[in-house]
Amino acid sequence: MLRKVFNMFIRGAQAEKNFLLSAAEKMCLAARTAPKAKGVDKIVTGIVTSDEKEALAKEMLRLFDETGMPFYKRDAQNITDSEAVVLIGTTGGAKGLNCSYCGYENCKEMAQSGGHCAFDDIDLGIAVGSAVSCAADERVDNRVMLSAGIAATNLKILGEKTLKVLAIPLSATGKSPYFDR
Repeated sequence: MLRKVFNMFIRGAQAEKNFLLSAAEKMCLAARTAPKAKGVDKIVTGIVTSDEKEALAKEMLRLFDETGMPFYKRDAQNITDSEAVVLIGTTGGAKGLNCSYCGYENCKEMAQSGGHCAFDDIDLGIAVGSAVSCAADERVDNRVMLSAGIAATNLKILGEKTLKVLAIPLSATGKSPYFDR
């Protein structure tokens, strides 16, 4: 059997960056294949890096200035310090079950009132849980952030029809930047 020998050297930092992007892609796949209520898939995913990631952090700082809520500023620094951010959202919409789990009498009332189907929120949670489980399996530091999700929703990064987004920044450093916050 012939064996090819490659003369190659990849620095650890580059290998870690490459792996983080691969892990982010796996997280999007995990969110996509997560179970969905009534089998209706309203989940959307994306990955931001570089300029898009900095735009996300900038929007978070704007939200800090607007609301005075300090977690926006703290989390914006986490986003800046992260290599990539996985975004998972839902486009929402009535499922036609009329279950009242959303707090409205039926799906029609919920839609007319601008409410959100409870099953879409549940699906979003399950998708995010699947994604962060995948990140944990890959030993990638991560944290679920509502703050960055709100900023991503404002910026419409996942599209005009996306109603709710949660963000998951990713890091591979000697100590998780999301631990002592």
